[in-house]
Amino acid sequence: MARGNNGEYNIAKDEEKLEYISIIKRYKERYGFRLYAYCIMDNHIHMLIVVDEIPLEKIMQGIQQVYTQRYNKKYRRTGHVFQQRYKAIVCNKDGYLLHLIKYIHFNPIEAGMTETVDYKWSSHYEYIKNKNELVETDYVLKLISSNKAQAIKGYGEYMKEKMDDIESCEYEITEAQINNPSRVDNENRIELLINKVLKQESIAKGELLQKTKVQRICDIRKAIIILADRGVNNNDLAKKLEISNSVISRIKAGKFKRTEYFERVISEYCKA
Repeated sequence: MARGNNGEYNIAKDEEKLEYISIIKRYKERYGFRLYAYCIMDNHIHMLIVVDEIPLEKIMQGIQQVYTQRYNKKYRRTGHVFQQRYKAIVCNKDGYLLHLIKYIHFNPIEAGMTETVDYKWSSHYEYIKNKNELVETDYVLKLISSNKAQAIKGYGEYMKEKMDDIESCEYEITEAQINNPSRVDNENRIELLINKVLKQESIAKGELLQKTKVQRICDIRKAIIILADRGVNNNDLAKKLEISNSVISRIKAGKFKRTEYFERVISEYCKA
């Protein structure tokens, strides 16, 4: 969330909102973050971002600085356009992702700007039309239904329902949770998965972690990455396997050759 300096309406015009969207696109292409929802109001913005290798601070710094430079140049002014620092909340993706998207899309209603969720400057239309122009809708829609038409219909019905009250503490993940129990649980899940696959394939952990292009070892690594569920953090997985985040992301995206051995590792694991 980022707000205009002193509450100023510095994204009020359509051309300014278009400018901000173009900058989001530019940095999304540059840094490869995922965007699940956005809403651009007249004096503040909301974005639901999933970061990977590039930290959120760098992403937001780039977006805010470029908009500030263009805005100041256009109006021949100097100084801050936004309050000095954006506000960021780490959210419980599995439990409240749909609710957070609804919260973002309901912002214009809550502000009295519209009576329905049909607001031009939010990602609502991308979900209704399944466009995937700026927002990645597929992951979210699959949470509703594996059938695309049913998912879009379900999303539309969900957005027609009244916004339920919800306390931020219900979906917020605190620093303590990030640095302690949730992180430990995440690491334990990865460790259990790795050990199970190592035992299944009768190889030592040292073999798995060595820098090698041996197809069998590479296939086992890929299988572990694919078998790791979506709740597993890429950073933790990369550290455990001693490979880069970009490799993790590429494999999760299916950008690799699936050999017969790889398929067998997956199949045997799932049978166990």
